[in-house]
Amino acid sequence: MNGRPLVRLGGLAAALMLAATATAGCTRKSDGTATAGTPARTPDQVKIALVPGGAHPYFQPWKDTAAKAKSELGVGDVTFNETSDWDQTKQNDVLKSLAAQGYNAFGVFGVSPENVNATFEDLKRQGFPVASLASCPAGEVDKADFCLSTDVQLAAYKAAQAAIKAMGGQGDLVHLTGNKVDSNTQRRIAGVQKAVDETGGKVKLLQTVTDVDKDLQTAQKAVADLLAAKGDRIQGIVNTAYNPAVASAEGVKRAKLPIKVVAIDDDKTILAGIADGSVAATVLQNPVGQASVGSYALTKLAGGCTMKQPGVIIDSGSFVVTKDDIDTYDTDRQAKTDELKKAFDSQYLSCK
Repeated sequence: MNGRPLVRLGGLAAALMLAATATAGCTRKSDGTATAGTPARTPDQVKIALVPGGAHPYFQPWKDTAAKAKSELGVGDVTFNETSDWDQTKQNDVLKSLAAQGYNAFGVFGVSPENVNATFEDLKRQGFPVASLASCPAGEVDKADFCLSTDVQLAAYKAAQAAIKAMGGQGDLVHLTGNKVDSNTQRRIAGVQKAVDETGGKVKLLQTVTDVDKDLQTAQKAVADLLAAKGDRIQGIVNTAYNPAVASAEGVKRAKLPIKVVAIDDDKTILAGIADGSVAATVLQNPVGQASVGSYALTKLAGGCTMKQPGVIIDSGSFVVTKDDIDTYDTDRQAKTDELKKAFDSQYLSCK
C-alpha cells in the first residue's frame, strides 16, 4: 500500500543499521545495492523470511502462507517471525539473526516507515533480495526491491464511500484509525476526507479518532467513550484500522444504536456482523496475496531476475464486501493474487 495494512502499532524508534554480513560471491558498492557478483540461487538454495513488525491478527495468514509457499515454490525454507515487538531496533536484530541462520531473501513489514529504508539498504548490501510487504517506507523513495501493499488512501476512500452510501448520503460520520504520526494514517485520513468532500456538505466528518489500534482493549474503550458522548449524533462510523473495526462492530451492536458501521479486514466478529446486518460493509485487504506473491517474487530475484523499476510500489488490492457478496469475496481476492503473480512475470521482473 502506498503504505501499510490498516494496522500500525509500533512506535517510531530510530532504525539501527544491521551489522554487515558478507555473503559468498557478493561485493559491495557505496550506493547500497548488491553488485552483479551476487550469485544466482536455485530455488532449493533460497530461504525466505517473512518478518512483520510484531504480533497482530492481520499477519496471521502470513504464517499459513509461508508453509504453502515453501511447498509450491520448492524453496529451501520460508519462515515467519513476529518477535520484533513493534520496535525497529529489535526488528533489525531479528533480521540480523535470520541472516546469520542462512536466510537470504526477506519480506519485511517495517516498524518505522520513516526509518526502514536504512534497514532495507543494509540487507541489499549483503546481496539479499528485499520486499517491503504490507507497508511502504514513508516519503517517495523505497530502498527495497519493491513494495507490495494496500494503497491505504484508496482503501480508506472506498470505506468512506461505503459508509456514506449506507448512511443514505447524509449525516455525521466518525473515522476511527491508527497512529496519528504514521504517514499512512495521514493517507487514510486524506482518503476519508476526499469521500466526505465529494458529498458537497451533505456529510460532516464529526470526528477523527486516532491512536486506537494498539490493542483491542484500547479500541473498545475508545468506542465506548465515543458512543457514550456522541452516540445519538452519529449516523456512520468508518474504520481504517483492525482493532477499532472489531470494537465498533461489537459496541454499536451491543448499544443497539442505528449507526452504520463500515469495518476493515475479515475478523470473525466483522463477518458475523455483515451476515446479521449490524455491520454495513468491510474493506478487505490481501495479506495472503502479499505473502504469497512477495515470496514468489523474492524467489525469482534470488534466482537472478531483476526489477525493471527498483523500488516500485504495487497495490495488493482492497475489496468492499457487503452482505450481498459475503460468500464469494475470497474468490475475488484470489483472482487478484493470481493477477499479481502474472504481473510480476510480464511487467515488473526482468529475467534472462
